[in-house]
Amino acid sequence: MNKPEISITEAQKMVNHWIKTIGVRYFSELTNMTILTEEVGELARIMARKYGDQSFKKSDEKYDLGDEMADILWVLICLANQTGIDLNEAFVKNMEKKTIRDKERHIQNKKLND
Repeated sequence: MNKPEISITEAQKMVNHWIKTIGVRYFSELTNMTILTEEVGELARIMARKYGDQSFKKSDEKYDLGDEMADILWVLICLANQTGIDLNEAFVKNMEKKTIRDKERHIQNKKLND
């Protein structure tokens, strides 16, 4: 079964449609910012246990790395929709900025090229 690929723009539309048809309304921007922080914390917890030095607790076994990342993306998209940000446009601009700014920086970083 092929998984559908969606663009960032489509994802923003999908989230907006879900909020308006199932979610009743967006939470406030401040609430969503707090939820985003919480979701990043959940991802950090899994990362610390899976890739870091902490061991898994019984309560950690239910977590799924991809699902936690998707939760973060969901809330970030909500915030973008609420604040009128076109994430596709913002991402393209951000990649251009990074490419210009860091064109030589990482290549010349001895720590990355050992």
